[in-house]
Amino acid sequence: MISAHLLIVYIAALFVVYAVPGPDMALVLQTSIGRGLRSGFAAAGGLGVARATHVTLSACGVAALLRSAPWLYDVVRYGGAVYLAWVGIQIFRSPVFALPEGGAAGVELQPLRAAFVKGLLTNLLNPKALLFCSVLLPQFVRPEAGPVALQMVELGLVLLAIGVCFDAMYAIGAARIAGWMRAHPLAQTLQRWTFSAALIGFALRLSLD
Repeated sequence: MISAHLLIVYIAALFVVYAVPGPDMALVLQTSIGRGLRSGFAAAGGLGVARATHVTLSACGVAALLRSAPWLYDVVRYGGAVYLAWVGIQIFRSPVFALPEGGAAGVELQPLRAAFVKGLLTNLLNPKALLFCSVLLPQFVRPEAGPVALQMVELGLVLLAIGVCFDAMYAIGAARIAGWMRAHPLAQTLQRWTFSAALIGFALRLSLD
């Protein structure tokens, strides 16, 4: 089992990582504001599944394969950049009055599957997320503390749990201001442009790094 001291340091590192703005945060905020809390949670669910996949792939050594095969890394990287740019353009082109008007009933009509898939692909097509897991998790594994596989599972579960908490916090916070934005079309337009520019900017950074 991981020592309490290492676990505290690990959790602190995750708090810093999840608090830094990135494509995951932008997607959850935009989805929750534009399509309601349930859609925001659906996007967060997709992000959670993608993170679980990255943790599993890291444990299986796939991240090492990406590091040793630059062409494969580039394929995933450019694919992820194109997808992020596409999502950003879709947000930019969405109607100004796209927010649901019927409260919870209006939100029920929004397709949750699309939000889940967006969350899944946004994180899954980001090879940096996979490499991050492969670099961070082993730093907190101590062979003398017990089975390495069990420690990786523990670290992965903590990573997922904290990610879910942050995503839920972002989704709830964004949903709370959605009503105000519905009454202020200019603010809604600025919000769409901001998140669109952010996602396109993340796409450019991913493609150029």
